[in-house]
Amino acid sequence: MVRRRKIFEGKTKIFFEVSKPGCLAAHFKDDAVYDHKLEQIDENPPMVIGKGVINNRISEYIMTKLDQIGVPNHFVRNLNMREQLVKQVEIIPVGVVVRNVVAGSLARRFNLSEGDQLPRSIIELYYKSETFPKPMILEEHVTAFGWATPHEIEEMMALSLRINDFLLGLFIGVGVRLVDLKLEFGRLYDSEQVRVILADEVSPDSCRLWDAKTQSKFGFDRYFSGMDNIAESYQQIASRLGILPENVGDNILESRLMSKIN
Repeated sequence: MVRRRKIFEGKTKIFFEVSKPGCLAAHFKDDAVYDHKLEQIDENPPMVIGKGVINNRISEYIMTKLDQIGVPNHFVRNLNMREQLVKQVEIIPVGVVVRNVVAGSLARRFNLSEGDQLPRSIIELYYKSETFPKPMILEEHVTAFGWATPHEIEEMMALSLRINDFLLGLFIGVGVRLVDLKLEFGRLYDSEQVRVILADEVSPDSCRLWDAKTQSKFGFDRYFSGMDNIAESYQQIASRLGILPENVGDNILESRLMSKIN
């Protein structure tokens, strides 16, 4: 087995060095998304078996769709059922959260009823950290600490709203309510030009998704809520998007996905 140099490991992905200049291999893990505020994570975080395979496929699908409507992103191509080739970027340490429905911390902070539709989408900025809770920040923090320029902030917000609008339509078309989503961006250095592009992933790990009729939760939100059938909820999103056939058993999940990827 060829050993690869690990560039960075986050909660849900590992990035490895590859031979192609300017690119990395993003490996999607089965580790559950966790919240520092809600639980203490040791060296063996909880797993959602098969999640990495599904998220890899969903993120490829969505990134490809976004590229088709002119949203620049880091996806290049799929490598295998758990990995994709991505452009190497300098990650901007500012997470952009777009909220469409009252949920999560928004409900707790303002004592609002979870599930209420917001009159318009709200953008929040958070400092990106892998070691402590991500504080909400203002644009003034971002510019004062040199995390991004005013132009980069404007570009990130414009792209975030465009991505949100597209995903609202994509998901409601398959009976899913996009409650909110978290996006990350990076600087792509191309010769002397620097562009801000979408990075990380777009999947049930970065989107809060509910069934449009029953309000049943999918993905990470189901895990945070202490509910069961977490792995199946990831599969259901893939099935609704047409990526994964309905009622695929766990024992054949990876083989079915592999045949689709190849």
